[in-house]
Amino acid sequence: MGYTAEMLNIGRRVVVYGPTGSGKTTVAARIAECIGVPHIELDAIFWLPDWTKKSPEEFRAEVGALLDGYRDGWVCDGNYSALREFTLPQADAVVWLRLPFRVTFWRLLKRTVSRAWTREPLWGTNRESWRLSFLSRESLLLYAIRGRRRHLRGITQTLNEVSHKAEVYELRSAREAEDFLEKVCSVEREV
Repeated sequence: MGYTAEMLNIGRRVVVYGPTGSGKTTVAARIAECIGVPHIELDAIFWLPDWTKKSPEEFRAEVGALLDGYRDGWVCDGNYSALREFTLPQADAVVWLRLPFRVTFWRLLKRTVSRAWTREPLWGTNRESWRLSFLSRESLLLYAIRGRRRHLRGITQTLNEVSHKAEVYELRSAREAEDFLEKVCSVEREV
């Protein structure tokens, strides 16, 4: 990877992208904790009860209010294309988790089975179920398989076409992600 601790002053506004199962929320939460800013999990804002989606206008307005309200900075995780042109120009850094498919899919499969088994609540009243996870066209596992290339193209296109000044950090393995987090946190401890 080659990022030294001195190079990792990532700023106070960070966007974390990555495919389903890449660890976006975990990485974003750790960065937010290390740099001392709020973590904004876009899935938690987007999903209403019974897996109902928020309207694009309402979603954008709510996220915009949060970003504006956190004047000292924020870390935002999620791949919502409707928000990329909104969040990216405000970001100081982009952390793009580009882990291999075999890693992200295995993580997603384990997480899905665990959540379906325990009926762990997600974002209010929503829960993963065996039927939704394995027998539905709305399956997150199916989405991960079908959407992998689209995700890669979408993020690449966004980074190339949306005007921004963010430093982009592409992390291609779990080890790179962990090293990156350690360096970000060590820089913040020194400050």
